[in-house]
Amino acid sequence: MVKIRLKRLGYKKNPTYRIVVINDAQKREGRPICELGHYNPKTKEMQLDKATALEWISKGAKPSETVQYLINNCDDEGKLIYKQKTEKKLSKKALAKLEAEKEAQAQAAAEAAEAEKAEAEAPAAEEAAPAEEASAE
Repeated sequence: MVKIRLKRLGYKKNPTYRIVVINDAQKREGRPICELGHYNPKTKEMQLDKATALEWISKGAKPSETVQYLINNCDDEGKLIYKQKTEKKLSKKALAKLEAEKEAQAQAAAEAAEAEKAEAEAPAAEEAAPAEEASAE
């Protein structure tokens, strides 16, 4: 059976991979049938011949999970479309602190709104009082 998988290169703790078509009985670093591109997971740099990869899949080659992900997330030129994570995971302490800050901001906003409302009512009451005195005279 023919598979599309990664062939590890690089040195210790700095892997780079070649995306290869290989017989599944071969070793990970064995001789490939065809090389489709390369992938560096540290820099998220990738070059892939997507048309050839899809051609091999149509012929019956089975891609590994990682290679399937790379094929699905690359553009037509074979460059990886990398989506950076926008949400960071926070500890329970940090989440509690963040919630406390939000509550404090909400209370401050509510107090400011009440103060503005009280200020708006006070001048209106002062303006009404002299008008009543003038009409009484």
